[in-house]
Amino acid sequence: MSERSTSPHDLDIHAVKQYLLSLQDAICSSLETVEPSIRFKEDAWDRPNGGGGRTRVIAGGDVIEKGGVNFSHVMGDNLPPSATADRPELAGGRFEAMGVSLVIHPNNPMAPTSHANVRLFIVYKDGMAPVWWFGGGFDLTPYYGFDEDCVHWHQTAYDAVESFGEGYYSRFKTWCDEYFYLKHRGEPRGVGGLFFDDFNEGSFEQCFSMMKAVGDAYTTAYLPILERRKNLPFTEQQRDFQLHRRGRYVEFNLVFDRGTHFGLQSGLGRTESILMSLPPEVRWTYEYHIEPGSEEAKLTDYYLTSKDWLAGAE
Repeated sequence: MSERSTSPHDLDIHAVKQYLLSLQDAICSSLETVEPSIRFKEDAWDRPNGGGGRTRVIAGGDVIEKGGVNFSHVMGDNLPPSATADRPELAGGRFEAMGVSLVIHPNNPMAPTSHANVRLFIVYKDGMAPVWWFGGGFDLTPYYGFDEDCVHWHQTAYDAVESFGEGYYSRFKTWCDEYFYLKHRGEPRGVGGLFFDDFNEGSFEQCFSMMKAVGDAYTTAYLPILERRKNLPFTEQQRDFQLHRRGRYVEFNLVFDRGTHFGLQSGLGRTESILMSLPPEVRWTYEYHIEPGSEEAKLTDYYLTSKDWLAGAE
């Protein structure tokens, strides 16, 4: 990160917060169009220092087994270790963070899990102008892959960011592949998408615009895939495979995810909201066996490998 300091008067924090609240509304409304039986339930929460958020969870639906779309705006007096590991000069600074984070776990094993997050982080430290950066992205975690879904997902990602800088899609795709990687398993979490963090290239307004483009692109990327896969037939064996693969999702979120670590380490987040990303059912089986050459093996042998999904795409 090339740290960007600026006057607090140049930061339209209110505009960012209003956008994030409207994004949460828009995503929840869009997801409810594919879920016929239930709606999101909202749980508003606050902290004595003025921070707080809106947790929205949907569970037990015909299409969505569990999902959450959360907004949070928190502030604190000392940055937690997860935020200062790469920038020790900011240790001890006051901070303000706001964002929308979501995870959707469908019932059908043919429908992938999806994750998205957009956020703004600001650090205030005596003797320094405020230091700010944006982060975000979205990634897809299939259990049974479909090439057309992967191409659509990555084309939408490309369209969201490439106009802001040539090569941004390739750069953020690589960042996503490297970040959402389970080192102890030696495999990626899914088929990737976009990931950027500590981002402050250009003006505050330019970076904010790119963050908005990413946030707005999530439903364009995910809803067509969910519509195509939500009613496909599946077997109990395929459901069992889905539950075992969800275990990888849990492992990543608890062991590696910076957002999870920040929320828990800072003590300012809400634990129930932070852990809403975990699926309702998951399995770990000692020496779980996958038959070579099977559709289950194809996930790791073909889909969870480094690919340029847009190669040859018009």
